[in-house]
Amino acid sequence: QVQLVESGGGLVQAGGSLRLSCAASGRTSSRYAMGWFRQAPGKEREFVAASSWSGGNTYYADSVKGRFTVSRDNAENTVYLQMNSLKPEDTAVYYCAAKSTVSLALRRDAYEYWGQGTQVTVSS
Repeated sequence: QVQLVESGGGLVQAGGSLRLSCAASGRTSSRYAMGWFRQAPGKEREFVAASSWSGGNTYYADSVKGRFTVSRDNAENTVYLQMNSLKPEDTAVYYCAAKSTVSLALRRDAYEYWGQGTQVTVSS
């Protein structure tokens, strides 16, 4: 079992930046690919970004490409999502997720473990 805890959300003006963190605990000796998803009110949870276990492979949704960066520190069992040039449409609850294989995935159902989410609100 792996427990994931997100932090770093908050209220920011359009054009601003936030960095989300996702700390993993529990069975962290295994190798996990990590993903970030978000869910806005009334919408389905959508893929944002993902990283392979090594961090050597990353993938982004078109809507955040060039603005968001996913990175990880495996020694600290933490994955980050740096969000720059934020837009009001980025407002959502952001979730991190882990899958117990090294390769990244885009589908929600590929991920076994989920955090509780952190709210990001971007004002115009």
